Amino acid sequence: MAPQTSVMMRPLAVMMSRDFKAISADATLAEAAELMRTARVGALLVSASNIYVGVVSERDLVRKAMARGADPTQERVRAVMSSPIISLELDRSAHEASDLMAEKGIRHLVITHEGAIVGMISVRDLLRYFKNWGTL
Repeated sequence: MAPQTSVMMRPLAVMMSRDFKAISADATLAEAAELMRTARVGALLVSASNIYVGVVSERDLVRKAMARGADPTQERVRAVMSSPIISLELDRSAHEASDLMAEKGIRHLVITHEGAIVGMISVRDLLRYFKNWGTL
């Protein structure tokens, strides 16, 4: 019998966004917020010297910068980003993704395939998945 490789066998592939956005670690918080707004995303990968070094989320902007009165036009993304990147391989289950996000207290998770970043999922993506497919 051939192994099953259907979409349902790879739920992270179904729910992840392959069109993730990135920003430089040296960008300002205002630039990050604007990119999140225009791209309609809640988190960005952060790059430095052409490698991904972290993730910055709306939550990071609010809790690590705005709440302490940081100037979003002067403060840099590197000051508030979450690092190192927390990721999970594409072939893992939605339950494993949910457990890892809960354990680490994060709302966005980077998805990798053979170590390369291929997408990102959010808590909202998981909720939608479990609502529609969680009983299968």
